[in-house]
Amino acid sequence: MLKFEVMSDNKEFALTGTAPMVRVILALLLPVAAAVITGIIITNIADVNNLSQQSTSAVLTSSVAVVSWILGLRWYGARGLGLRGGRPLYAGIGFAALGWVIFLVLRLFFVDILTLGSPNSARTYLYLLLFESFTTQIWTFGLLFHAVADWRGPLTAAITSGIVFGLVGSILFQEAYVGTQFSIIYLIIWGILYGVIRLRTGSLLGTVLIQSLQSFSAWVALSPYPRPNPGQLQSLYVSATIAYTIVIWRLWPKHEDDYRV
Repeated sequence: MLKFEVMSDNKEFALTGTAPMVRVILALLLPVAAAVITGIIITNIADVNNLSQQSTSAVLTSSVAVVSWILGLRWYGARGLGLRGGRPLYAGIGFAALGWVIFLVLRLFFVDILTLGSPNSARTYLYLLLFESFTTQIWTFGLLFHAVADWRGPLTAAITSGIVFGLVGSILFQEAYVGTQFSIIYLIIWGILYGVIRLRTGSLLGTVLIQSLQSFSAWVALSPYPRPNPGQLQSLYVSATIAYTIVIWRLWPKHEDDYRV
């Protein structure tokens, strides 16, 4: 049994069992492996052509979330995963809502609104809340964030988890329109913003809620059906990236007392 002692601000953190670097590797690979295995099983037992993109993504992200949940509870507990209510939750909602308002204003300004609302809006919102927001964040800002924070520090964890969030979002999120040059950059900056909020508040529940509301209001309630204009999307993503970078700069923790791992 290995034991590691890390000293920071006269606080002692003891990690027993798996070395921090190994935990980071496991936190990255095991959820992905679960998604790959789940995808293979789906391919073998179901007609993939008859499955919607939402159904496929929901099953894959659920497998990632289950593995992340099991590992996170075993290693860090619910609070260590960022499942905190009370003031951390309200603070996370407040910070993330700022990003939501900025994006919604830019969305109204840059991208045409062709329809208002869509069929099955309630079902769509539940999908966004459970199978985009929660499943992605319990992995990136829960399990992975804490593992990287133990290994290389909280600031590195905020950036790393944010980058992974953006890369996953570019593949699975409905709003990540393929072929848009700046969409991946925007999603990564969005992820880093949420990573900094996770660092400052210690909770991911606020960003989970606001992410689903932001996606729902921008792309379902104000629907660009059937597809936004690529030029308009590029302007939206560039302006949102700049705005989010400024917010990140303002929220960036100045002292270690601001860390809430």
